[in-house]
Amino acid sequence: MTKTIQLSNEYLEQKIYQVRGQKVMLDSDLAELYGVETRRLNEQVRRNAERFPVSFMFQLSLGEEEVLRSQFAISKTKSLTSTEKRGGRRYATRVFTEHGVLMLANVLRSEQAIAVSVQIIEAFVRLRKVSLSYADIAAKIGEIESRLVGYDDQFKIFHEIILPLLEAPLPGRKKIGFEPG
Repeated sequence: MTKTIQLSNEYLEQKIYQVRGQKVMLDSDLAELYGVETRRLNEQVRRNAERFPVSFMFQLSLGEEEVLRSQFAISKTKSLTSTEKRGGRRYATRVFTEHGVLMLANVLRSEQAIAVSVQIIEAFVRLRKVSLSYADIAAKIGEIESRLVGYDDQFKIFHEIILPLLEAPLPGRKKIGFEPG
């Protein structure tokens, strides 16, 4: 029996971050979605390292983890030399690109991983379409702005002379008929 998991588009899109100019997902988020522990997911990645080149998966630097931690409340990284006994991760967070997510589903080989990976890939595609449409809009606005350079003086004249004429009251009409007294 296949278990169909339906995740909302908004939920999946919130799990996709921009790191080093790429849209990626965190290993902990993927583990949760695929129904496995993060350490098991990373274990499979280590066992199949040849399937995950840098364009599919990479580890975050300490600075990048700090940024994510401050923005998204990721648990504190536990330093191996630290004497603190708080929770957290022992290893750097791995992030997976769209291709890495697909490869990860193949490595995990569970029905849930396959079903969820299809939805994740669709979320990546939706985000790509949205970003392309924003780029198109930005390009058109830039084109319009470049055309309007130099027209500022003409618009100023228009606003000072012509618009007041359009707002001037119409002359009163003479009433027809008899006016007493």
